Amino acid sequence: MSRARVGYSAMLERFAPSEVVQLAVAAEAAGFDGVMADDHFQPWTPQQGQAGFVWNVMTAMAERTRGSVGVGATCPSFRWHPAVVAQAAATLEQLYPGRHWLGIGSGEAISEHVVGGYWPEAPQRIARMFEAVEIIQKLFTGRDVRHDGRFFTLERTRLWTMPDTPPPVYIATSGPITARRAGASCDGMITVASTPDKVAALFGRFDEGARSAGKDPSTLAKIVQVHLSWAPDEDEAAAQALREWPNGAMRFSKADIRSPYDVDQIARLVRVEDFDGRVTISADLDVHRQAIQHYLDIGATHVYLHDAGPDQRTWIDVFGREVLPKLTA
Repeated sequence: MSRARVGYSAMLERFAPSEVVQLAVAAEAAGFDGVMADDHFQPWTPQQGQAGFVWNVMTAMAERTRGSVGVGATCPSFRWHPAVVAQAAATLEQLYPGRHWLGIGSGEAISEHVVGGYWPEAPQRIARMFEAVEIIQKLFTGRDVRHDGRFFTLERTRLWTMPDTPPPVYIATSGPITARRAGASCDGMITVASTPDKVAALFGRFDEGARSAGKDPSTLAKIVQVHLSWAPDEDEAAAQALREWPNGAMRFSKADIRSPYDVDQIARLVRVEDFDGRVTISADLDVHRQAIQHYLDIGATHVYLHDAGPDQRTWIDVFGREVLPKLTA
């Protein structure tokens, strides 16, 4: 068995950019394989307190590390035109060849609605996302292209700065229909850990989509982001999850919530038991190891870990020493 690919999930919602870059460097030194970060304009709660510009931070991380750097995910539909996202990703890949992957999502109002305008229902957001991916993939050919679609227009143009090989495009999804479409149209998928059975079902639909397009599913990426809360004391592990990451316990779509202060009000109702099946809370390192291993066993090609604790350096050191070496692909 080979060593598993387990990376660091850098939370720009929780830590200042300069600190996040230092943590990514520390994570790589401890044995984490690559780093991913979401594109947020606002944090989920005021307590989290940060929202650095992901493209700047990714560049700084890539300059100081050697592994993969993934923006997972950005929404090329509201704050961004797809052409701008394509340009940003192509530039990052040209700077750091073979190291960047581009994660695409359908968006959440807390970050996307800051520019105003109509906020559509989920089916339209997903339709916009796939049309945006079509534009990005056209531009990644390096040729002159145009687009006149339902949601977006692109005048004839090209990406004038192109890497030798464009970055792979992954779709962030938690639903079976989107997972199947991702398999048919993209290079991989990203999902947040829920339960192994649910994630395995999404992987299955993704594979169906890949085969329908004549692709070999084994060549495509299946990324799982795992949220956890570890502390040497069981009570502190629970307390820090409630304090730092209450949104992880909310069993409903948060895509329509527009303000961190609204999430904060909802968070007052969260209890420790609400994290069950969504965030692993334990002082026992073997409990965390087993939870992570489950996702590798069902076919995850890369798992990225986010710990809810404020002391990221201790967590990185402990997991790098005690957990990562025991995980297998």
